[in-house]
Amino acid sequence: MITTVLLIIIYLAFISLGLPDSLLGVTWPIMQNQWGLPLDAVGLVALFITGSTIISSFLSGHIIKKFGTGKVTFISCAMTGGALLGFSFAPSYLWLLLFAIPLGFGGGAVDTGLNNYVALHFKAHHMNWLHCFWGVGATLGPLIMAQILINTSSWRLGYGTIAFIQLILAFILLITLPLWKKHESLSDSITNDGHFNGNTLENSFENSEINDKLSRKSILKIKGVKYALFTFLFYCAVELSMGLWGSSFLIQIKNISVEKAAFWVAMYYGGITLGRFISGFISFKLNNTQMIRYGVKITLIGAILLLFPLPNFISAFSFVLIGLGLSPIFPAMVHETPVRFGKNHSQLIIGYEMGFAATGNALFPPLLGVIVKHSSMRIFPFYLIGCILIMFLCSERLIKLTQETISSK
Repeated sequence: MITTVLLIIIYLAFISLGLPDSLLGVTWPIMQNQWGLPLDAVGLVALFITGSTIISSFLSGHIIKKFGTGKVTFISCAMTGGALLGFSFAPSYLWLLLFAIPLGFGGGAVDTGLNNYVALHFKAHHMNWLHCFWGVGATLGPLIMAQILINTSSWRLGYGTIAFIQLILAFILLITLPLWKKHESLSDSITNDGHFNGNTLENSFENSEINDKLSRKSILKIKGVKYALFTFLFYCAVELSMGLWGSSFLIQIKNISVEKAAFWVAMYYGGITLGRFISGFISFKLNNTQMIRYGVKITLIGAILLLFPLPNFISAFSFVLIGLGLSPIFPAMVHETPVRFGKNHSQLIIGYEMGFAATGNALFPPLLGVIVKHSSMRIFPFYLIGCILIMFLCSERLIKLTQETISSK
């Protein structure tokens, strides 16, 4: 019973993480016009958000050790809710930059902690469904915003509404904190088969002294870690760039209205959400490596479709296809981390993986903004294809190295 309720709480936490992730790309065309800003100014806001997430991710192991997963999850949700509320009242662009900092910090530590917890103690389908609930939040965000824009044309009301939902979730997490304490007081914890044995979440931190002795250089010397980090880097380059610039691509190149573009961006995140729900069942038949490979191929097909002057509904549907392709990659990569590199190192390495994922979020979408500013939004599909191919090459190299390591043991 405790395990079931705990899973529900973790799923709710990932809904809260997903809610704000897709809002900026949807609202930016309107915000840009109201404030008379250049198109690529959104890149700096994204940089502040993801830069804060990077710092939070790398510090996550120490934060969780000190405060516990339950408190970190609650604080994260409360911080993002407060930051979104700040967005809704922001009088100028500079205030967006200010509130971007707690928005980023709110997501980093809890993302790492919950990912590691589920990777260690639950099967692959739970990891897929965990990230499916992130997709629920990421899909609901632009859908709610699009509906409010249609009815009121107020992006401020949209941010305020999302903030209110976020704070309700934070309140739920607050009143369930005793459940986390009760769970942590047990001498057993959840294993991969969903039952209890002697490995508590806190016991995983008994190895933190070993982890603390690992420097950045020694972590990077572990066979395959570099390729894992770069796979996350380029995965997030694709995922966030789609969310941030996809709407502008549809508006500028395909002449789709702002409201319809917002809808298709929501459907892109819907593709990720639905894909992860389905992947949870597929993972009973396919292993993580197979899931990653199929996901990359589907993503590549979706990106290639954007190159051609196809009818708008096909181009828009390719957003859904890209979302479906991306859906199993991130969860499968995270879930495979303890297998590839060992449970003792997984918390630290997953922290680095989340840090590199956030780095991909921070660097590549703004870089695309600069490229677009000096060329055209038509570069967007070529950019996506390039990032997908690099991700694929890094993933394949990682699979080969880690399989060699496992087979030699």
